[in-house]
Amino acid sequence: MTTYVLVHGGFVGGWYWGETAALLEKAGHRVHIAEQMPSAGRDVESLGDLHTDAEYVRAILDGAAEPVVLVGHSYGGMVITEMADHPAVAHSVYLSAFWPQRGQSGGDLLGGVMPNWAVAHEDGTATVTEDFDVAYAALCHDLDPARAAVEVGRHVPQSMAALGVPSSAPDRSHPTTFLICEQDGAVPLAAQEQMAARADHVERLPSSHQPMLSMPDRLAEVLGRIG
Repeated sequence: MTTYVLVHGGFVGGWYWGETAALLEKAGHRVHIAEQMPSAGRDVESLGDLHTDAEYVRAILDGAAEPVVLVGHSYGGMVITEMADHPAVAHSVYLSAFWPQRGQSGGDLLGGVMPNWAVAHEDGTATVTEDFDVAYAALCHDLDPARAAVEVGRHVPQSMAALGVPSSAPDRSHPTTFLICEQDGAVPLAAQEQMAARADHVERLPSSHQPMLSMPDRLAEVLGRIG
Protein backbone atom coordinates (compact mmCIF):
# COMPACT_ATOMS: atom_id res chain seq x y z
CA MET A 1 0.00 0.00 0.00
CA THR A 2 1.22 3.47 -0.93
CA THR A 3 0.20 6.79 0.61
CA TYR A 4 -0.63 9.56 -1.85
CA VAL A 5 -0.95 13.27 -1.10
CA LEU A 6 -2.77 15.10 -3.90
CA VAL A 7 -2.22 18.85 -4.23
CA HIS A 8 -4.52 20.95 -6.38
CA GLY A 9 -3.64 23.82 -8.67
CA GLY A 10 -4.76 27.44 -8.73
CA PHE A 11 -8.38 28.64 -8.79
CA VAL A 12 -9.70 25.33 -7.46
CA GLY A 13 -9.83 23.10 -4.38
CA GLY A 14 -9.26 19.44 -3.73
CA TRP A 15 -12.74 18.57 -5.01
CA TYR A 16 -11.46 17.80 -8.50
CA TRP A 17 -9.29 14.93 -7.18
CA GLY A 18 -12.36 13.01 -5.94
CA GLU A 19 -12.69 10.40 -8.67
CA THR A 20 -8.96 9.76 -8.91
CA ALA A 21 -8.66 9.45 -5.14
CA ALA A 22 -11.55 6.96 -5.01
CA LEU A 23 -9.89 4.80 -7.67
CA LEU A 24 -6.57 4.82 -5.81
CA GLU A 25 -8.32 3.87 -2.59
CA LYS A 26 -10.19 1.09 -4.37
CA ALA A 27 -6.80 -0.26 -5.45
CA GLY A 28 -5.78 -0.43 -1.79
CA HIS A 29 -3.87 2.81 -1.36
CA ARG A 30 -4.20 5.54 1.26
CA VAL A 31 -5.01 9.02 -0.08
CA HIS A 32 -4.85 12.47 1.49
CA ILE A 33 -6.25 15.41 -0.49
CA ALA A 34 -5.20 19.02 0.07
CA GLU A 35 -8.77 20.23 0.21
CA GLN A 36 -8.21 23.99 -0.02
CA MET A 37 -4.84 25.68 0.06
CA PRO A 38 -4.83 29.17 1.60
CA SER A 39 -4.01 31.04 -1.61
CA ALA A 40 -7.40 30.32 -3.22
CA GLY A 41 -10.94 30.83 -2.01
CA ARG A 42 -13.90 33.18 -1.90
CA ASP A 43 -12.78 35.11 1.18
CA VAL A 44 -10.36 37.25 -0.83
CA GLU A 45 -9.19 39.36 2.12
CA SER A 46 -7.66 36.32 3.85
CA LEU A 47 -5.90 34.66 0.90
CA GLY A 48 -2.31 33.55 1.42
CA ASP A 49 0.64 32.90 -0.86
CA LEU A 50 3.17 30.20 -1.68
CA HIS A 51 4.50 30.22 1.89
CA THR A 52 1.11 29.57 3.46
CA ASP A 53 0.29 26.92 0.85
CA ALA A 54 3.58 25.15 1.57
CA GLU A 55 2.90 25.15 5.31
CA TYR A 56 -0.58 23.75 4.67
CA VAL A 57 0.82 20.84 2.64
CA ARG A 58 3.72 20.36 5.04
CA ALA A 59 1.22 19.76 7.85
CA ILE A 60 -0.47 17.05 5.75
CA LEU A 61 2.88 15.37 5.11
CA ASP A 62 3.85 15.58 8.77
CA GLY A 63 0.74 13.59 9.65
CA ALA A 64 0.83 11.12 6.76
CA ALA A 65 2.09 7.56 6.90
CA GLU A 66 5.40 7.16 5.12
CA PRO A 67 6.39 6.75 2.37
CA VAL A 68 4.38 9.35 0.44
CA VAL A 69 3.94 9.90 -3.29
CA LEU A 70 3.38 13.66 -3.45
CA VAL A 71 1.42 14.79 -6.51
CA GLY A 72 1.10 18.43 -7.57
CA HIS A 73 -1.01 19.71 -10.43
CA SER A 74 -0.44 23.01 -12.24
CA TYR A 75 0.36 25.70 -9.61
CA GLY A 76 0.55 22.81 -7.12
CA GLY A 77 3.96 22.08 -8.60
CA MET A 78 5.23 25.28 -6.99
CA VAL A 79 4.03 23.97 -3.64
CA ILE A 80 5.42 20.46 -3.87
CA THR A 81 8.79 21.85 -4.93
CA GLU A 82 9.01 23.39 -1.45
CA MET A 83 8.73 19.82 -0.08
CA ALA A 84 11.69 18.49 -2.05
CA ASP A 85 13.61 17.60 1.10
CA HIS A 86 10.69 16.50 3.28
CA PRO A 87 11.60 13.12 4.84
CA ALA A 88 8.13 11.64 4.30
CA VAL A 89 8.24 12.06 0.52
CA ALA A 90 9.50 9.04 -1.40
CA HIS A 91 8.52 10.29 -4.86
CA SER A 92 7.10 13.53 -6.24
CA VAL A 93 4.90 13.78 -9.31
CA TYR A 94 4.43 16.93 -11.40
CA LEU A 95 1.15 16.72 -13.31
CA SER A 96 1.38 19.38 -16.03
CA ALA A 97 2.77 21.41 -13.15
CA PHE A 98 5.04 24.37 -12.57
CA TRP A 99 8.48 23.10 -11.60
CA PRO A 100 10.56 26.12 -10.59
CA GLN A 101 14.25 26.26 -10.05
CA ARG A 102 15.59 28.00 -6.97
CA GLY A 103 14.62 31.67 -7.02
CA GLN A 104 11.97 31.32 -9.72
CA SER A 105 8.38 32.36 -9.04
CA GLY A 106 5.21 31.22 -10.71
CA GLY A 107 5.10 34.59 -12.42
CA ASP A 108 8.55 33.97 -13.82
CA LEU A 109 7.42 30.66 -15.28
CA LEU A 110 4.47 32.44 -16.89
CA GLY A 111 6.88 34.89 -18.49
CA GLY A 112 5.43 37.75 -16.47
CA VAL A 113 2.20 37.65 -18.48
CA MET A 114 -1.20 36.37 -17.32
CA PRO A 115 -2.61 33.71 -19.64
CA ASN A 116 -5.65 34.64 -21.73
CA TRP A 117 -7.94 32.46 -19.61
CA ALA A 118 -7.18 34.30 -16.35
CA VAL A 119 -8.13 37.86 -15.36
CA ALA A 120 -6.18 39.92 -12.82
CA HIS A 121 -8.04 42.29 -10.50
CA GLU A 122 -7.08 45.37 -8.50
CA ASP A 123 -7.76 43.56 -5.20
CA GLY A 124 -4.72 41.35 -5.76
CA THR A 125 -6.63 38.32 -7.00
CA ALA A 126 -7.10 36.64 -10.34
CA THR A 127 -10.10 34.69 -11.57
CA VAL A 128 -10.78 32.35 -14.46
CA THR A 129 -12.34 34.24 -17.35
CA GLU A 130 -16.12 34.35 -17.64
CA ASP A 131 -15.75 33.56 -21.33
CA PHE A 132 -16.66 29.88 -21.22
CA ASP A 133 -15.24 29.08 -24.65
CA VAL A 134 -11.81 30.42 -23.66
CA ALA A 135 -11.82 28.61 -20.29
CA TYR A 136 -13.05 25.39 -21.91
CA ALA A 137 -10.31 25.42 -24.54
CA ALA A 138 -7.60 26.08 -21.97
CA LEU A 139 -8.62 23.80 -19.13
CA CYS A 140 -11.02 20.99 -19.97
CA HIS A 141 -11.86 20.70 -23.66
CA ASP A 142 -12.00 16.89 -23.42
CA LEU A 143 -14.98 17.04 -21.05
CA ASP A 144 -18.60 17.08 -22.19
CA PRO A 145 -19.45 20.80 -22.45
CA ALA A 146 -22.34 20.51 -20.00
CA ARG A 147 -20.13 18.98 -17.33
CA ALA A 148 -17.35 21.40 -18.16
CA ALA A 149 -19.70 24.32 -17.51
CA VAL A 150 -20.38 22.95 -14.03
CA GLU A 151 -16.69 22.45 -13.28
CA VAL A 152 -15.67 25.88 -14.60
CA GLY A 153 -18.36 27.38 -12.41
CA ARG A 154 -16.64 25.97 -9.32
CA HIS A 155 -13.48 28.01 -9.79
CA VAL A 156 -12.59 30.46 -7.04
CA PRO A 157 -10.38 33.57 -6.83
CA GLN A 158 -6.64 32.97 -6.63
CA SER A 159 -4.17 35.21 -4.82
CA MET A 160 -1.76 36.88 -7.21
CA ALA A 161 0.75 36.97 -4.34
CA ALA A 162 1.14 33.21 -4.73
CA LEU A 163 2.72 33.80 -8.13
CA GLY A 164 5.17 36.39 -6.84
CA VAL A 165 7.00 34.35 -4.20
CA PRO A 166 10.31 32.85 -5.39
CA SER A 167 10.75 29.14 -4.82
CA SER A 168 13.27 28.00 -2.23
CA ALA A 169 13.61 24.73 -4.20
CA PRO A 170 15.57 22.82 -1.55
CA ASP A 171 17.87 20.04 -2.69
CA ARG A 172 15.73 17.05 -3.60
CA SER A 173 16.05 13.84 -1.62
CA HIS A 174 13.83 11.60 -3.78
CA PRO A 175 13.05 10.78 -7.45
CA THR A 176 10.48 12.64 -9.55
CA THR A 177 8.07 11.88 -12.36
CA PHE A 178 6.60 14.46 -14.73
CA LEU A 179 3.21 13.64 -16.26
CA ILE A 180 2.79 15.51 -19.53
CA CYS A 181 -0.75 16.37 -20.63
CA GLU A 182 -0.41 16.32 -24.39
CA GLN A 183 -3.59 18.30 -25.19
CA ASP A 184 -3.13 20.91 -22.47
CA GLY A 185 -4.35 24.39 -23.36
CA ALA A 186 -3.14 26.01 -20.15
CA VAL A 187 0.48 24.88 -19.79
CA PRO A 188 1.96 24.68 -23.30
CA LEU A 189 3.39 21.34 -24.34
CA ALA A 190 6.79 22.92 -25.02
CA ALA A 191 6.93 24.28 -21.46
CA GLN A 192 5.97 20.89 -20.04
CA GLU A 193 8.63 19.16 -22.13
CA GLN A 194 11.26 21.62 -20.92
CA MET A 195 10.43 21.03 -17.26
CA ALA A 196 10.02 17.28 -17.76
CA ALA A 197 13.61 17.05 -19.03
CA ARG A 198 14.75 17.41 -15.40
CA ALA A 199 12.63 14.49 -14.14
CA ASP A 200 13.80 10.96 -13.45
CA HIS A 201 10.76 9.54 -15.24
CA VAL A 202 8.28 10.95 -17.76
CA GLU A 203 4.76 9.71 -18.48
CA ARG A 204 2.25 11.09 -20.98
CA LEU A 205 -1.51 11.43 -20.97
CA PRO A 206 -3.62 12.32 -24.05
CA SER A 207 -5.57 14.82 -21.98
CA SER A 208 -6.42 18.44 -21.40
CA HIS A 209 -5.11 20.34 -18.40
CA GLN A 210 -7.43 18.47 -16.02
CA PRO A 211 -7.13 14.70 -16.53
CA MET A 212 -8.49 14.09 -13.04
CA LEU A 213 -11.84 15.16 -14.51
CA SER A 214 -11.62 13.76 -18.05
CA MET A 215 -9.74 10.49 -17.50
CA PRO A 216 -9.48 9.73 -13.77
CA ASP A 217 -9.13 6.01 -14.42
CA ARG A 218 -6.13 6.51 -16.69
CA LEU A 219 -4.57 8.97 -14.26
CA ALA A 220 -5.11 6.65 -11.29
CA GLU A 221 -3.53 3.79 -13.23
CA VAL A 222 -0.41 5.84 -13.97
CA LEU A 223 -0.14 7.09 -10.39
CA GLY A 224 -0.64 3.56 -9.09
CA ARG A 225 2.33 2.34 -11.09
CA ILE A 226 4.51 5.12 -9.68
CA GLY A 227 3.61 4.10 -6.15
